[in-house]
Amino acid sequence: MILVRVLLLLLGLLLGYGVGVLLSLSGFGAEASTANTVYLMAAGLLVAFLLGERIASVLDGVVERGLAWLSRLDPRRVTAATVGLVVALVVAVLVTTLLSSAPFFRWYWSVAITALLSVFFVYFAVQNAGTFGALAYSGPPRRRSNAKVLDTNVIIDGRVTDLARSGFLEGELIVPSFVLREVQYQADHADPQRRTRGKRALGVLEELREIASLRVEEWDVDGDVPVDDKLVRFTREYGAKLVTNDSNLSKVARLYGLKVLSIHEAALALRPKLQAGEVLDVTVTKAGQQSGQGVAYLEDGTMIVVEDGLRHKGKQVRVTVLSNVQTSVGRMVFAKVAGE
Repeated sequence: MILVRVLLLLLGLLLGYGVGVLLSLSGFGAEASTANTVYLMAAGLLVAFLLGERIASVLDGVVERGLAWLSRLDPRRVTAATVGLVVALVVAVLVTTLLSSAPFFRWYWSVAITALLSVFFVYFAVQNAGTFGALAYSGPPRRRSNAKVLDTNVIIDGRVTDLARSGFLEGELIVPSFVLREVQYQADHADPQRRTRGKRALGVLEELREIASLRVEEWDVDGDVPVDDKLVRFTREYGAKLVTNDSNLSKVARLYGLKVLSIHEAALALRPKLQAGEVLDVTVTKAGQQSGQGVAYLEDGTMIVVEDGLRHKGKQVRVTVLSNVQTSVGRMVFAKVAGE
């Protein structure tokens, strides 16, 4: 920022000096040309000083947006575009050399031919980036430890938008192209329930695009490979973290050494823990596994096993917490009827 302001001050001095020299050469105010030049240099310096901070902030925003745009570029597409431009320039040289001896040939024909060939070859190469990009770029996708890959289930679930809006899900969010195609397939499905889920997922992606840095990465593998396997391979190559609420996918991904952010596990961990001795008002809804046990549920889905609570089935009863146990499917609380 300081360097930009210094450069702007120097630019103001140079502009003032240039205007003063032009005035003196034109004969306007020739008697006081030196004084006029000094005054104009001072005016340019003051204008640069007054507008320097605003101009510097605008330039800083432009540079930041430019760097962000460059960071989102696909290396394969950039490589393919470069290959296409090289081919276009070589072909343009050959064509213009052949046409240079023609009587109708002019220099602007060379410019027009080069422009047309460049547009054609660059567009063709970018559309086939997987083939042309591989000629010079064979490395894996960009590795960003802070990037997070979203799977289909977590998009359909919808809670990811709340996490992104609250700031708990920072960094770049990536949706592989095969995941987006699966979501689109769900949205166009004949089954109304699956179609509703797919449309909701597309709405979630639109909302995420407005509140977070969301990008669709063009990536896929040949053959009939399950989506979960593609997700693991893509996340490994990208060096990112996997965001999911599929417990089986989480286990497989961790076996491959991936970092997994499970929304389901996070929700379980954030549930308030009940301490022994706390009193709750619950409604017994069904029988438990043991004789006489009743089962009730809290609003967040936590299961309460009430000793000798079956006789209160269908009724609201006050219970005292005895203990709680964390299981693979959630937390289970054991309690007894208060006063017994």
